[in-house]
Amino acid sequence: MSAEFKTPPRRILVRGTNWLGDAVMTTPALLRLREKFPGAHIALLTPEKLRDLWRHHPAVDEAISFTPEESIFAIARKLRRLGESPGEPARGDARPTKFDLALVLPNSPRSALEVFLARIPQRIGYARPWRNFFLTQTIAPRTDAVKMQKRSLGEINSLIADNSKLKTQNSKPAPSAHQIHEYLHLTAALGANPEQIAPKLTVTPEEIESTRKKFGLEKIDGPIIGLNPGAEYGPAKRWPVEKFAAAAREIQQRTNCVWILFGGKNDAAVTDQIESAIRNPQSAIFNLAGKTSLRELMVLLKFCRMLLTNDTGPMHVAAALGTPVVVPFGSTSPELTGPGLPGDARNHLLNSDAPCSPCFLRECPIDFRCMNGISVEQVVEATVKSLNC
Repeated sequence: MSAEFKTPPRRILVRGTNWLGDAVMTTPALLRLREKFPGAHIALLTPEKLRDLWRHHPAVDEAISFTPEESIFAIARKLRRLGESPGEPARGDARPTKFDLALVLPNSPRSALEVFLARIPQRIGYARPWRNFFLTQTIAPRTDAVKMQKRSLGEINSLIADNSKLKTQNSKPAPSAHQIHEYLHLTAALGANPEQIAPKLTVTPEEIESTRKKFGLEKIDGPIIGLNPGAEYGPAKRWPVEKFAAAAREIQQRTNCVWILFGGKNDAAVTDQIESAIRNPQSAIFNLAGKTSLRELMVLLKFCRMLLTNDTGPMHVAAALGTPVVVPFGSTSPELTGPGLPGDARNHLLNSDAPCSPCFLRECPIDFRCMNGISVEQVVEATVKSLNC
């Protein structure tokens, strides 16, 4: 059921998600929201670590950030203060006064409580335990949603032992089960178009030029390929580092590519290991793990002809910038949280036939057969194919 408005909302607050990949998957919904309310001022409440993701985004007028140290009450006070400020002119003739409406994308009680305490008159989000009181309109879960429920060790062993269960318990979800539809369904409750569109991020020509100079990428021969071997969620999402190194060596020999190694500060040891394994007099490698800001990461991913990566935030960022990705999937489901628009043929999403995958666990409790079952040859061939497309 769509919300009804006597007058269209002039000031909309969207409570954004807390993780990079999830944030990218909300961009189709935000674009549909902008399409529905072209004259509204749309502000996004986002963790400080994701603030720069929204710079120059066409769906967002303002990013309001918070740190992990800020309490619910501090965030609510901030929203009341910012919402009542004259601020800058919004799109069209309207000037910001206070927020008319809050759209809560996360499912947590805390996110609903934040906008309740901020005294925003209309507050819309999914119906979930411990938070419905804080919302003025609750949206029932989608009938075609698929819950990403962690498997127990007993379930995993049962699936491995009994192949008959594989056909019923491990079947692939429909395309409509993808996470981007969770967010589109919420904006549809405001009257927005529910049809899927591709996630979208933007970088500017000025950012491209400054980043190119900073990292010495002005004169490069050969295709640039990114490699992102980390995954913040846990080791169950990481293809083995020795396989990454073996694949990178073979790809470099076959394509004469230039490698950019990505990752956070905690991934530096892994990227150093890969760099040592693949470096030779003919190779060109830029090991930038822990050395880029979020905006610089976005620009560098845009530079790449393709990205070889685990299922993690930069995978979603690359696809939303138009860079094809090759991704080994293990504990997670490409049908539910794959990059870009579901079914985009430019992206190569690989998984093995392990009956226990996806288990949605952070660590494998058995023998990591889901990731070990994806061969170096599969990844190399997918990468070369992507480069030749």
